[in-house]
Formats: sequence, structure tokens, C-alpha cells
Amino acid sequence: MFVDDRTRLNHMRAAAEQACEFIKTRNREDLNRDPMLLHELVRVIEIIGEAARHVSEEVKSSNPDIAWVDIIGMRNRLVHGYFTVDYDVVWDTAATYIPVLLEQLKRVKGGNE
Repeated sequence: MFVDDRTRLNHMRAAAEQACEFIKTRNREDLNRDPMLLHELVRVIEIIGEAARHVSEEVKSSNPDIAWVDIIGMRNRLVHGYFTVDYDVVWDTAATYIPVLLEQLKRVKGGNE
């Protein structure tokens, strides 16, 4: 694993931890009432996707359980389709998929060295 892979995986892990922290005491309706929460979640999802985009193919193929294409695609959708962000998708990503991703990232060999 390249040093840069470790850095990118650590960025992904840190952003995923932030997302989990942001929603710990929140619910879906908070996205409608709190634009800062929405922006925080969108930003960490973008960071996760951008970091994933730079992880080497070697690491990606060694960790096929991680939805690399979907993660990167979500980042692209948020960045380029910022004017049509679906709040339900953002919430579902943060509440359902990011906790799973965080556990997967913790198991990537060498990712936290």
C-alpha cells in the first residue's frame, strides 16, 4: 500500500467519523430545519468521495466490499448537481451507509498505519 493510500483512507475514515458524530443526536427532519447540518453532511460525503477517487486500484481491488464506484459517484453528483441535492439521499447515506463504510475502512489492511 502506498503512503498516499494510507493518507486517503485516513481522510475517508475521519470524514466518516465526523458524519456519524453530526447525526448522532439528529433525525431526518433536522435537514429541513438546519442548513448547516445539510452543508456539513454534504461536505464530508464529498471528502469521502474525493479521497476514494485517489485510492490506488490495488487497494480498491483488494477491498471489493467497499462500494468505491458508488462513493465516487455520490461525490460527483453532489459537486456537479449541487442545485438538486436530495435531502433523503444525503440522510440515508449518512445514517445507513457511512457507518457501514466506517467499519469497512477500519478493516482495510494498513489503512491506519
